[in-house]
Formats: sequence, structure tokens, C-alpha cells
Amino acid sequence: MGKPLDDAALDTLFRTARSYNGYTDAPVGEDAIRRIYDLMKMGPTSANQQSARFVWITSAAGKEKLAECASGTNAAKIRQAPASVIIAMDWNFHEELPWLFPHTDAKSWFEGDLDARRDHAFRNSSLQGAYFIMAARALGLDTGPMSGFDNAKVDEAFFPDQPHVKSNFISTFGYGDPGSIFERLPRPEFERFNRVV
Repeated sequence: MGKPLDDAALDTLFRTARSYNGYTDAPVGEDAIRRIYDLMKMGPTSANQQSARFVWITSAAGKEKLAECASGTNAAKIRQAPASVIIAMDWNFHEELPWLFPHTDAKSWFEGDLDARRDHAFRNSSLQGAYFIMAARALGLDTGPMSGFDNAKVDEAFFPDQPHVKSNFISTFGYGDPGSIFERLPRPEFERFNRVV
């Protein structure tokens, strides 16, 4: 049984954590990226599918390439952030199931059923993207997840030889600049969108 986190940890992960529009100049190196991944990969996915694929972007050339696929103010955010990540999904995730989920022939559940693979890949890569946000926060970094971009352009630019890999969403990350955020938007009370039956 897990131990409840203290208030400081809950604030870091949820209550005072924010989505950032800008960051300090502090760099984000590969060591930090690997630490994020080593935490986030432990989050649950259906049958341990691990269907997300990640492209971590820290170079000026990579940022420019991604920014050209973004819309509105997102392009500038990507160019200015110390790092960004593409959270993508692999529709052929089932090919990896023999070693990821070895207790049964899970690969056979998805062979010949692209619609099921798409559904599972989207759901589980979305979960893994959320784990990325929480892992980054847990390690003292901030994130700026976004969906304002052209998926087809991202896929063509970053996965040209992998037609079975499709972008889900993207995020900037680094050490957040408090001056880049707005007042926190409303969060609904339990009674508004919940019921217990």
C-alpha cells in the first residue's frame, strides 16, 4: 500500500502546478530528459502496451522544424523554450507485446484490427503524455502542453519513414517563468461534473 504524499508534493504535482507559456534560460539536458522518461514509463498502460513514441527536441534546428508545424503563438513558444517533446503513438505497438506483456499472446488480440490498434494507441499514448507532465513536475520542471499544431506536418517532418507512427500532442518544457502565466482558470466543484452511484 502506498503512503499518502504530503501537501508540498501535492502542490508540486497538482494544486500550484501550472502550464507555462515561457521559461527561464536554464537549459534542459539529456540527463533530465532520461530522468523524466525513467519515471513516466512506470505509469500503467493497458497490457503494458507502451504505445507512445517520443521525440525530445533541444536543438535550434529541431525547434525550428517543430515551430513550422505549430499555429498561432505556439510557434514562438516552441522556439523560445529550452526543450519540447512530441508525444506520438505507434499503431503497430502490438509488435512489441511479446516482450512487454509476455504472460499471454497479447499480440494476437490486435493483429488484423487497425481500428482497435488506433483506439488503444491513442488512449495509452495520451495516458503516457499525462505521465510525462507529472514526471516533469515531480523532477522540478514545468510543461506547456499544446494541441495547436498541424499533425500531418509533424508526422511528415519527424516520422517520414514510419507511417504507423502519428503525433498525438506536443509540449514545451523547462523551468517555468512565472511572468508567462495567467491567473489560474476556474476548476469545477465536485458536484458539477461528478456523481457517486
